[in-house]
Amino acid sequence: MTTLQYITIGAVVLVFGLAAIIVRLVHALIHRVLESNVGVVSTQTRKALHARAELLTRVLTLLAFGVAAIASVSIALSQFGINNDVLFDPRVIATHGIKIVIIVIGSTIVVRTASLAIEYLQHKLGPRNAVTDPEWQRRASTIGGILTRLMTFTVVFVAILMTLRELSIDVVPILTGAGLAGLAVGFGAQNLVRDVISGFFIILEDQVRVGDLARINNVTGHIEEINLRTILLRDGEGAVQVFPNGSITALANLSKHFAYAVVDVRVAYSEDMDRVMGMIREVGESLKKDTDLGSLVIGTIEILGVESIDHGTATVRSRFKALPLNQGRIANELRRRMLASFVAEGVRPFAAPRR
Repeated sequence: MTTLQYITIGAVVLVFGLAAIIVRLVHALIHRVLESNVGVVSTQTRKALHARAELLTRVLTLLAFGVAAIASVSIALSQFGINNDVLFDPRVIATHGIKIVIIVIGSTIVVRTASLAIEYLQHKLGPRNAVTDPEWQRRASTIGGILTRLMTFTVVFVAILMTLRELSIDVVPILTGAGLAGLAVGFGAQNLVRDVISGFFIILEDQVRVGDLARINNVTGHIEEINLRTILLRDGEGAVQVFPNGSITALANLSKHFAYAVVDVRVAYSEDMDRVMGMIREVGESLKKDTDLGSLVIGTIEILGVESIDHGTATVRSRFKALPLNQGRIANELRRRMLASFVAEGVRPFAAPRR
């Protein structure tokens, strides 16, 4: 082989060697950052972050060796004098093809890196804020999802514009037309604008979070997704309810900071109300001392008194302050224990009339 051929082979080997070194350095840097916070996040979260890191590493590897391969082919074609008309012009690849490939792969890397960084910060800051705000994790999940989607949309939009420019397509008329179309849509889609503005303030004011138990327009369920335009809520029947943010007229968060497990019991007029209330207090004390459920309640049971008198019975209302999302479980257990206590003590109508 001639000296020129040796130089070309050496250049190709050098290009691939630099690509391999870059991949190894980036791989080591990513895992060093993740391993430096082993005790901060849980095992499950750490596995998820490592999976995303591996995916990011594979994309970086593809980019590095892809660029190295294209550069090697370009060097070979230019040095060995291969007919460009038969294959392709290296100058065209250098000025347009390589740039388009870099734009596509680079935008993918930016999206993956931003998603990994958002998730990493979310789980790293979670334990610090959980002390002062136990629900911070749900808020971080809501904001993190919105930031990820916003970042993805922005990067894809910019990547499309850059690709069009590399294809010698003037993007100025496109942007002008998009602006005019957006203005027309803005006038014709006022409800859409109202939904987006309402959604922005719902997120900014932290009215609800993903995972909260909420009642929206008299529909109760768990919040599954919060977007700038809509809120997705799964009701008690398992159906997914979609509410445009601008159409929400009544929103009640049933799981913010704490919630009340409210229980109403109806007893006969002839029963001693003081005795009944004393039994309810005993049931509340027994529940508070329970090894499994005692940690889910706050304070002692409150007896609000006789709520109503109707159809031969008096309704006694009591409530127990509980941790968020546990009020249903506490209320069910209170009813079960009250029923057992009333039956055992002969309280009507839960037990047969006394003779």
